[in-house]
Amino acid sequence: MINITQKFSPQARSAARQRVLQALYQWQMTGQNIATIENQFLNEEDMRRADIPYFQQLLHDIPTYVNTLDNLFSGLLDRKVVHLDPIELAILRIGCYELRYCPDIPWRVAINESVELAKKFGAEQSHKYVNGILDKVAHNLQAVVSLSE
Repeated sequence: MINITQKFSPQARSAARQRVLQALYQWQMTGQNIATIENQFLNEEDMRRADIPYFQQLLHDIPTYVNTLDNLFSGLLDRKVVHLDPIELAILRIGCYELRYCPDIPWRVAINESVELAKKFGAEQSHKYVNGILDKVAHNLQAVVSLSE
């Protein structure tokens, strides 16, 4: 994982998540190399308002940990992962990544940011689905932390 030391505004983080969602969607649909997708996005004008190091962290780490992330939510779904809408899948991966690997982000913030992505980019009611799944993932992860303490 990339170590992030510089602080960015919440809006810059939200912009990074939005761009990562689009980049992950492209990766899922085309199988393109992550570095190629990253370069394409970094050369776009609207990346100036995004937290670029965070964008890069998510874009590189989510494909690296994709199996671990999918395992966090696959047992909570009402269908197989391969049958999820690609936008919902990318959003769930972003949310699970933040819940699992970003202790500096409160779990409620991670879920809310994913729900907002689903409202903006997902199907009509996908935000409710994303919220329910990520809430269960958060509680499962908190239970594991409680048991280990």
